[in-house]
Amino acid sequence: MNNSNTVCLNGQPLLTDLEKKLGYTFRSRKLLETALVHRSYRFETDGIDEDNQRLEFLGDAILGMIVAERLFDRFPEASEGQLSRLRAQLVKRDTLAKIAREIGLGEYLLMGSGELRAGGQSRDSTLSDALEAFLGAVYLDSGAESVEQVFDKLFSERLQQLDLSRSVKDPKTRLQEYLQSR
Repeated sequence: MNNSNTVCLNGQPLLTDLEKKLGYTFRSRKLLETALVHRSYRFETDGIDEDNQRLEFLGDAILGMIVAERLFDRFPEASEGQLSRLRAQLVKRDTLAKIAREIGLGEYLLMGSGELRAGGQSRDSTLSDALEAFLGAVYLDSGAESVEQVFDKLFSERLQQLDLSRSVKDPKTRLQEYLQSR
């Protein structure tokens, strides 16, 4: 994987190919690197003082806001409950992990040896957290407009496939409502 577009952090490739897939080039390499550092790597490696957890927190909030705004605009006739169910479809762990897999995010993650042996780079929770961290890093790097552009590139097809008539309540919610009505 070594080519002229490769930047390395401790021997691990951070390819500009990732940036190309997302249509975004970081001004701050440090933000990109931090977004790709799993906490297991930080505790096994000297010199790494920050992992992607704080960026994940920020990215989660930003993702929720962008999804809410896009759904609000796309479905003006939808109720709050319908919008919430549609949002849940877009921001749930397995959806985020699928997107992370599509862009190959797992191969760029820096992880501790134990986490790697346990298959951490392909775990849904790790991938979804890394995608959120990446979105948080884009936001800090250049603001809301840039992160919205990356979001649109990653989520627009899924957003277009959403159907308000199929935003039914999950089985657990339906059962709870049925039991409460009795």
